[in-house]
Amino acid sequence: MNKLKSIFTILFPSIIGIIVGLITSNSIDYNSLVKPPLSPPGIIFPIVWTILYLLMGISYYLVIKDNKNYKDKPLYYIQLFVNALWSIIFFTLEWRFIAIIWIILLDILVILMIKSFYKENKLSAYLQVPYLLWILFATYLTIGIYILN
Repeated sequence: MNKLKSIFTILFPSIIGIIVGLITSNSIDYNSLVKPPLSPPGIIFPIVWTILYLLMGISYYLVIKDNKNYKDKPLYYIQLFVNALWSIIFFTLEWRFIAIIWIILLDILVILMIKSFYKENKLSAYLQVPYLLWILFATYLTIGIYILN
């Protein structure tokens, strides 16, 4: 894999995150919502997501750099697509109940992705664990916000 393609592979999730951020920036109502206990301040989210998107890109790069024929490539891109649409569903469309179902789907996809990555490169799977923990926490927040609002 050439250097430019490697860098793009690593940064691709961050690029998607920036695009979604631009789409949803005017409709994020997080601070006006009643939130469940342990809800972090809104400023935490862009910091955490920047780190997670970089880890996601590095993880995927590690999986495919030595295995060009990696069979579960669609799973990575599907979970990234589901991840990106969650913000639009939750903030822009304000479909809070659908957002619960959507994030549970994301939880499942990420677990399957980690399992697949583990077979190819254990480090790449471990780099996805913070992402899984964060979206499980986001699942709790999504359900809590739906119930409280």
